[in-house]
Amino acid sequence: MAIRPIIETPDPRLRTISTPVETIDDALQTLIDDMFETMYAAPGIGLAAIQIGVPKRVLVIDLQEPESDEEGAPPVKNPLVFINPRILEGSAEHSVYNEGCLSVPDQYAEVDRPARIRASWMDRQGRIHEEELEGLLATCLQHEMDHLEGILFIDHLSRLKRDMLLKKLAKTRKAA
Repeated sequence: MAIRPIIETPDPRLRTISTPVETIDDALQTLIDDMFETMYAAPGIGLAAIQIGVPKRVLVIDLQEPESDEEGAPPVKNPLVFINPRILEGSAEHSVYNEGCLSVPDQYAEVDRPARIRASWMDRQGRIHEEELEGLLATCLQHEMDHLEGILFIDHLSRLKRDMLLKKLAKTRKAA
């Protein structure tokens, strides 16, 4: 396993449309392991393969729910792998979540998305799943799936909000 560099905006590779995974082999398993290690180290709750320069339809999510209400309790890891995910339908009801992205570091904005989705995907063993998802998992899956189409969360913002966020990011980078 290895921590790989995360590509950041405005790198044009983030606008690449990812290709479907054809076979689940050792190379794909290594990629998935590297994606988890990279995501945990960042730290983040989701990562698409294109964010580490691999234009394949693979993403990983781990919402890392706290084990208990006790202060300082270690998070419980729940690593989820989505290969060739598809959104089959989205609810008419929407929810707004203050999203961030490892490819747009330290910047956050409210994004409006369907509150519930029906999605299908393969796991790392090649088993096919189809489920209705809601809450943070639905939001995160939609966010990560946008990456597979070359879309960033900032693309969901008005031009004014997006420009302000990108100027703030540039200022943060200059100060570093």
